Amino acid sequence: MPTQPSTFPTRWTRCWRRSVETSPIPPRCSRTVRWLLALAISWAASPGLAQPLEPDPGVRAALMQAVAEADSFEHRFDAEVWLLDMATRLDAYGAGQGDGLEILRMAHQEASRAELPPELVLAVIDVESRFDKFAISHAGALGLMQIMPFWLDEIGRPDDNLFRIETNLRYGCAILKHYLERENGDLGKALARYNGSVGKTWYPERVLKALSQRWYER
Repeated sequence: MPTQPSTFPTRWTRCWRRSVETSPIPPRCSRTVRWLLALAISWAASPGLAQPLEPDPGVRAALMQAVAEADSFEHRFDAEVWLLDMATRLDAYGAGQGDGLEILRMAHQEASRAELPPELVLAVIDVESRFDKFAISHAGALGLMQIMPFWLDEIGRPDDNLFRIETNLRYGCAILKHYLERENGDLGKALARYNGSVGKTWYPERVLKALSQRWYER
């Protein structure tokens, strides 16, 4: 774990700024780039604060709302283009274990529902489970986005299956969205809180590195 402030957020911010200013980015991609750039800038400007990490009513409420909703691609053509692009990357990465297309479709659906860039969600999945829907951590977190099972009882849905792709991604996106709102849009702090490493930068750095190297839609 890094003990000194990392220079990665600054490098990341410069990288995204160059992309926005010099690259011909389609409108939808441009919105994603600018969203991430704004978050990266806010992270680079904000010192990390160590705080206790524990279940809170805000996450419970966000999850209860998320499990009752569903979304899909707005335009079929966009869906086909995005899925083909990301499926090619996922296949080259050797992940997904035969469920790659379904994971991608559901990741886009749940990220869009939570107003998160789908590529960011893919980066979180990449780091958390390497796209293994049956992943189990040493702490007992389950599935693609490594959800702790206690949330099932917290929101009164003990029978939900966190190894089910859609269920796991809905929980994970709802939790990440809640932490972004809680941290006033600070992506670094939100990612650290999602991972349970509040005040540290190693986890956000890993996610943003995965995003820039494998999942950013050029």
